Amino acid sequence: MSTLTLTANSSRWSIFAVCSAALMLPLSFSAGVIATPAIALQPGGSPLALSWITNAFLLSFGSLLMAAGSLADRYGRKRLFISGVSVFTLLSLLTGWVPSVVWLDVVRALQGAAAAAALAGGGAALANAFDGSERARAFSLLGTSFGVGLAAGPVIAGMLMAVAGWHSVFLCCALFGVLALVIGIRTLPESRNPDAQALDWAGIFSFSIMLTLFTWGMLEVADSGSSLLSTSLLTASLVTALLFVWIERRSPHPMLDLSLFRYGRFVGVQLLPVATCYCFVVLLVVLPLRFMGFYGYDALTTGLLMLAISLPMLIVPSVAVSLTRRFHPGSISCAGLLLAAAGIGLLSVVTPQSSLPVTLLAMVMIGSGSGLPWGLMDNLSVSVVPPQRAGMATGIFSTVRVAGEGVALASVSTLFSQLLVNQLNTQGEAPESARQLASYHLSGPHLLPLAEQAFQQLLLVLMTITLLCAIAIWRCLLPKRASGLPAKD
Repeated sequence: MSTLTLTANSSRWSIFAVCSAALMLPLSFSAGVIATPAIALQPGGSPLALSWITNAFLLSFGSLLMAAGSLADRYGRKRLFISGVSVFTLLSLLTGWVPSVVWLDVVRALQGAAAAAALAGGGAALANAFDGSERARAFSLLGTSFGVGLAAGPVIAGMLMAVAGWHSVFLCCALFGVLALVIGIRTLPESRNPDAQALDWAGIFSFSIMLTLFTWGMLEVADSGSSLLSTSLLTASLVTALLFVWIERRSPHPMLDLSLFRYGRFVGVQLLPVATCYCFVVLLVVLPLRFMGFYGYDALTTGLLMLAISLPMLIVPSVAVSLTRRFHPGSISCAGLLLAAAGIGLLSVVTPQSSLPVTLLAMVMIGSGSGLPWGLMDNLSVSVVPPQRAGMATGIFSTVRVAGEGVALASVSTLFSQLLVNQLNTQGEAPESARQLASYHLSGPHLLPLAEQAFQQLLLVLMTITLLCAIAIWRCLLPKRASGLPAKD
């Protein structure tokens, strides 16, 4: 953080407080993923309950992010940041005493809500405390902190689990929370928007219910196949989505300003986090489970292997910003997605057993390719709309990014389950084995080729989604295709 030149000592410490919280959030995400196989053994739980460890966190995080931003403006940004970090830290300490996976799922959902408060409050506090180049540098450090947490999370989680079990990973998150609290209470300035608008409670509730019903429905399909319950949940999510649109079109202060989607470039920017969800974030979840469940790697080895895909995120986003001096951001983003798609394609034709070096090369390609749009899309989210609507654009973008991760994980889980059923039926195996394989547990070594075949098919689908997103983004973001306002310089 020495590269940041600020006007006061307290300003530096306030950035340190928010960045400490920013490290905590991706570390908690990694903890849930890496710890899932160990949690399956003790305290144990059904595949559906285990899948909610990560999905509950992302679901509440994404669905409440825009509401948290409004609360920060209305009641105080520092107050919301401190409240969010306090609750998150307390819940991290409680994970060691949860009696079952179901209670852990509840704690993770509450952690997601607290994470939304911490991120929205901390980010808004920094935006209010700094101007111009200092604000850009502060947010650059905030983004770097997320990158460090993302890259180091699997390794830290693996090391802690090897020494002290899965509870220790969540306790480590609590340490960062305590650090953020001690410094933030003393140094973070309080601010609020005196002209803050009323909260769109109807929009907030309908949006959250829609995401919950959709995620639950997709996970039910992955766990038990198509059933009356899963069909009812998915139908109800569609009805709630239509209700949400109806509410937002009539609200005087909508949570989601649908008129922004008139700008083609704005639509293109929203596709960037969708693409990175399917070519990067999903793989941060399924690859560790594959390494540990199918190939028997321990948590520490898995964390070290995951550095191949996560470490590029520390370097490539800065390279992407430098490249914008010579190339259009849309071109850079599309080139990155093409590289990520090529990496996924390469990953689909090898296994860790057949060629670990090629597997790691493919993961480096995926991480590097995803890092190019990752470094540009935050700035693009506000540069493609009129300046007076930048706040709403940022909120929509952040919600699409985080909520999209939960939707992507649920849909990929469902797809993988169906691919496994097809493989088992083709080979004359009992389809009941699909439930265990979908949770990355082998009941016998003879099932590994079938599981790998389904996983390779899944990778081809992810590659196709990434390529389709790249084409759509190319058409939306390149200047000659732009249908909205020109980007700001």
